[in-house]
Amino acid sequence: MVDEVIQTDAALNPGNSGGALADSSGRVVGVNTAVAGIGVGLAVPINDTTRRIIATLMAHGRVRRAWLGIVGAQMPLPPGMVTKTGRSSGLHVAQVMPQSPAARSGLRVGDIVVSVAGQPIASTTALQRTMVEDTIGRRLEITVWRNGALVDVIAVPRELTDA
Repeated sequence: MVDEVIQTDAALNPGNSGGALADSSGRVVGVNTAVAGIGVGLAVPINDTTRRIIATLMAHGRVRRAWLGIVGAQMPLPPGMVTKTGRSSGLHVAQVMPQSPAARSGLRVGDIVVSVAGQPIASTTALQRTMVEDTIGRRLEITVWRNGALVDVIAVPRELTDA
């Protein structure tokens, strides 16, 4: 999922992903990511996230991601939950993968994730931002709204692999 993009009319073709997007002064402003239609390309901007990814790729040749094993969607919180959590939305857990870190931690379908490691979680994008290399194998406190109460569970994300 890419939540911040630069739309460009630069000629992008299959295989151009990862190439530099430069402005008219020759400064790299983005990394080409996808063709979004005829004559429309998308690039991720050069920011702190892309700088970290580039540094990791240069140092290690790959980027490792953490995995919990849940499928969810953003959900507005009812007024009572807003009062208790101070947040207007959370991540509704629609599926928990068997034998996943989420399943082992006790996360359940129907839980609403409101924070991970103290950081507010209101969408899958927010959760994905927390699933970085540093969280692999580390105890992670997840606060969920369950049956009218806030509940903390501890999960230990593992490395996301193709298998």
